[in-house]
Amino acid sequence: MSGLHIAMVGTRGVPARYGGFETAIEEIGQRLVLRGHKVTVYCRDMGEGTQKPAQHLGMDLVHLAAMRRRSLETLSHTGLSVAHMLRHRPDAAIVFNAANAPYLPVIRMAGIPVATHVDGLEWQRAKWGRAGRKYYQSVEKLAVIWSDALIADAVGIQDYYRQKFDADTVYLAYGAPLLEKGHSDKLAQLGLEPQGYHLVVARFEPENNVHLIVEGFTRSTAKLPLIVVGSAPYSDRYTRQVHELADARVRFVGGLWDQELLDQLYANAKVYWHGHSVGGTNPSLLRAAGSGTATNAFDVGFNREVLESCGRYFADPQDVARLAAEAELPSSDARARGENARQLVRRYNWDLVTDGYEQLSLDLARSRARAPRPAPRKVSQAFSGASQSLGAGQ
Repeated sequence: MSGLHIAMVGTRGVPARYGGFETAIEEIGQRLVLRGHKVTVYCRDMGEGTQKPAQHLGMDLVHLAAMRRRSLETLSHTGLSVAHMLRHRPDAAIVFNAANAPYLPVIRMAGIPVATHVDGLEWQRAKWGRAGRKYYQSVEKLAVIWSDALIADAVGIQDYYRQKFDADTVYLAYGAPLLEKGHSDKLAQLGLEPQGYHLVVARFEPENNVHLIVEGFTRSTAKLPLIVVGSAPYSDRYTRQVHELADARVRFVGGLWDQELLDQLYANAKVYWHGHSVGGTNPSLLRAAGSGTATNAFDVGFNREVLESCGRYFADPQDVARLAAEAELPSSDARARGENARQLVRRYNWDLVTDGYEQLSLDLARSRARAPRPAPRKVSQAFSGASQSLGAGQ
């Protein structure tokens, strides 16, 4: 089969400036283009004054509007994206985020084979109220029923869907960039020196536990500053809470879009603190480990899956306070842990991940040739065309 037309739907789009899905699309999409495929990425139009390039790294970009409400932003944009996609008929569609599952029947009935990249346990996120949690629990089942295939980026997500729905998933994790050590010239912009600070990079959301890290750090005897990179587009209250927990050692620098500066921050930190608790495999965690920086992570299966014995884990402010102090001791094993983690995450490779997405897309396209209007599958039915162990970690 010649080059495919593959549509990627349901995220903020590229260039990647937000989260894991956007990072995955940027890394995978550009590689698929180099392999001879046409990739269309649907991007959210963020209004006047924002750039709307027609292409990025060879991918075709379609910019469409979205409602500016947290509960409606994703669905409103995806609805417009699906309407556009139905007029242009790609060979295969990858829908990111199970929240978009209500559109899957439309895509399927139009004869477009579709895989859904299910997120982490979205219904556990503190930002959702009761109605939001119920919605996310319901769309998980819709995604299982109406998708031709399900993609999971962590073994823990695979286990969840198998146990709850008796549904198999295609395992496609993210890649880990192996950042070079030795570059630190941009740190001066923030008044920092190599090995002279602790680092957090996260959106300010309760399930990312920025508050827990800041509270624990202020209780610690650590001398070095804690640099906090990130912001909260929808949560002023939580941002205030985090700031109120801080002391003079904690420096909030907001969102940073200079990737070279961010990479230097990761690579030169004494310790990277990772508080994410409900997602799958997290790109920030992989970037920190790939930089050779020791990482202390919130104690949850997704993080242990990546770091294994190279990580140190915390569950409350007391743990953070103890680990922060230990990291600055002359006897600290932080450097050795960081280098071991860098070797460990070599298994997370974007080229191998792209192999998996390419094979899955080929299988999806072939399924359309066999059955243009497939019926929804049963909850226990697995998509058998693609391998269930493509990508990293297995």
